[in-house]
Amino acid sequence: MSQKTTKTWCLRLLPVLLFFISFATYYFSYAILRSYGNTSKPLNSSKLVCGGWLTQKKWESLNFNISRQTQLFLKMGDFLWREHMPKLALPYGIKDSEPLLLKVLAETVDYQLPADIENLECRTCVVIGNGFVIKNSSLGSIINKYDMVIRLNDAPVRGYEKDVGDKTTMRFFYPESASYNPGLHNEPGTLMVLVPFKQQDLRWLKEILYNEKRVRKGFWKLPPQIWLGDVSKIRVLDPHFLHQTADKLLQIPLHPKGKQNPVHPTTGILAVFVALNYCDVVHVAGFGYPNSKNQRQPIHYYGYDTMKSMKNSYHDLNHEAEALKRLEDSGAILYLHPHL
Repeated sequence: MSQKTTKTWCLRLLPVLLFFISFATYYFSYAILRSYGNTSKPLNSSKLVCGGWLTQKKWESLNFNISRQTQLFLKMGDFLWREHMPKLALPYGIKDSEPLLLKVLAETVDYQLPADIENLECRTCVVIGNGFVIKNSSLGSIINKYDMVIRLNDAPVRGYEKDVGDKTTMRFFYPESASYNPGLHNEPGTLMVLVPFKQQDLRWLKEILYNEKRVRKGFWKLPPQIWLGDVSKIRVLDPHFLHQTADKLLQIPLHPKGKQNPVHPTTGILAVFVALNYCDVVHVAGFGYPNSKNQRQPIHYYGYDTMKSMKNSYHDLNHEAEALKRLEDSGAILYLHPHL
């Protein structure tokens, strides 16, 4: 066989070889994670999962052209003059929202994560999406072993512990997705992280904090008028993260032209981007929507909503799925379950 022929065959076999390497890597990692289901050993202590992650190289491989930021929440001392803050209005900046923020931040006096997480040399984090794909997964015991478990909106935990676990470190929400009693599906120490998409969101929180008359206008769905959350556990997410998720990760226009409807990141893809900034290991579960042609397929592991309910959504779900695929292919995130 000539050298030219040998080279041609090598080139033909290369895609097959790369496929098997990727396949073996995924299932090797998945087997490691599964092994934690039968042990009480903390996930963070595993050199296989944490020590070999090479955090900085993973971050650099994403080509975001920005630096990681580990201060997640707005605080009184610096939000007015931080250089990175874009001169944009919500949801991507704080322009024109300063008075509301001053009132809110005066009551939410703590801006940190718990010290036992802040002081970790390597933080293992899992972001739990609300997708139907996590149903009957039996991942609950694995999920509970991560240092940080991030959940979204009002997704329930009670009654679903076998699949989704019952540990919650942070829960991202906005007024329309808030539960009137966070204690029902969260631990006492769970941080309730408000993602402000509009000024009305901050106004809602201010009215709750100061027990003022509620203004009901400006919401696509009426938020709770009574909120029983622990004020000391409230945080306000820095709009920097939503801005960078839209601009760098999804590359969607921040200023739609003409009559084009605005497209904003979902809280799910936002939470993944936040985790990539703060955590050393980022795994995900419960992400993925059914095919848009299947209008009757449930979209959540709870409730009865279908793809039909997403018809007028301000999100581009296909675009987000492609972004998650790029993150997975780069090794920045790992799914805890097989997925499409």
